[in-house]
Amino acid sequence: MHLRFTTFALALSLVSGTTTGQAQTSPADELKAMLAEVSPARIEARIRKLVSFGTRHTLSDIGSDTRGIGAARRWITAELSACAKAAGGRLQVEEQSFIEPAGNRVNQPTELVNVVATLPGRGASKGRTLVVSGHYDSRNSDVMDPLGESPGANDDASGTAAVMELACVMARRQFDATLVFMAVPGEEQGLLGAAQWAREARAAGTNVEAMITNDIIGSSRGDAGQVDPKRLRLFADGLDPLVRLLMAAHANRPASEADARAIASMQAELLPLLQAGGNEDLPTHQLGRHIKAAAEAAMPGFTVQLIQRRDRYLRGGDHIPFLERGYAAVRITEPFENFAHQHQNPRTENGVVYGDLPEFVDFAYVGDVTRANLAGLATLAWAPAPLKGVRLDARELTNDSTLEWQASDDPEVAGYRIVWRETDSAAWQQSRDVGSLTRVTLPVSKDNVVFGVQAVSKKGFASLASYPLPRR
Repeated sequence: MHLRFTTFALALSLVSGTTTGQAQTSPADELKAMLAEVSPARIEARIRKLVSFGTRHTLSDIGSDTRGIGAARRWITAELSACAKAAGGRLQVEEQSFIEPAGNRVNQPTELVNVVATLPGRGASKGRTLVVSGHYDSRNSDVMDPLGESPGANDDASGTAAVMELACVMARRQFDATLVFMAVPGEEQGLLGAAQWAREARAAGTNVEAMITNDIIGSSRGDAGQVDPKRLRLFADGLDPLVRLLMAAHANRPASEADARAIASMQAELLPLLQAGGNEDLPTHQLGRHIKAAAEAAMPGFTVQLIQRRDRYLRGGDHIPFLERGYAAVRITEPFENFAHQHQNPRTENGVVYGDLPEFVDFAYVGDVTRANLAGLATLAWAPAPLKGVRLDARELTNDSTLEWQASDDPEVAGYRIVWRETDSAAWQQSRDVGSLTRVTLPVSKDNVVFGVQAVSKKGFASLASYPLPRR
């Protein structure tokens, strides 16, 4: 066993799998095949089709077959249903409707519909749920305008088309964890569709291990002429919503009974991490590290810029309702933003074209962002659940570090891996595979590095890292 790995080798280990069977495709080969199947041409066709509905404003027409959010939603459902049929019917597609009461950006009680495609998992991991979403509503300069043109090619037909492509490609394979692909409405009106699904998931006790939202992933060009088609931004920070909700709990004013339950869960699960110095090692941070490592290993030359902030400055997306309920959730978005092509009425002024139009979308880039999602989701869906009971022995003063953890009861777990990084690094830098041991001493000072422990499956895929609490 080697004590030190290069960062690249460590990342590569997340996506290289082996199989014990004969004459069967290895998961690593399946991953390569899925990455190759992602089609920028299909993504382009779906983005253009979504734009063709004229507007997808959340409060727009639901009766027309050619214009408005209702027509767009029915088309998305039909497309996903066709993919499900072509893949043998394992992908379960449904429309989940709810009534959103009148509020700040909804002028009357309104029926909204989440389009949800579920690919059930198997074995010990089938109760683990991984969610990926895009929002299919759009807006123009006036967030309350349901009639005007609102093409929404980048925001967020790009994310919706990526999620549809993921569902159609991945539906043909088998995964251990359950995968949920969602197209949700109401993002521009207040994250409404995502909030409804997250609220119901928390009430039902759904084990959402990871959530990714894809929002504004369509362009590699910035408004100052910058171009970087080999980079995306990944926002991953679970601390900000946690602090906000804990402050609400302290003030005895949680927003609802569901929020009160979420606060109680966070206090039980996450507060000990903060007390042990794990403010940069919450489950959301571990999810961000996993996606970065998996995507960069599967796509040489592509960079996932890991930003330890919940979203762009004072802004948010559909992962926020998941964060607020204690789930690990991240946002993927393009490297730059061009605000002439976001939340604008389509028009030309002084030679400048405004509007969120398809001609400003880089479809090949959306294909690469889709592949980055796929690498992160597939490798996590083939991995075991995170370990429990991870502890760092602090009963004696020593320059060594002793870690211990509960053995996994998943029969697919082949062994364990300890990972660590310097305190100023966002990503894991070194690792050691320790076989079936559940207590290990390393000649590395706990004072200088941050540790995590992973379960590794027989296929060779590692779980999200678990941060060790102190054993006193």
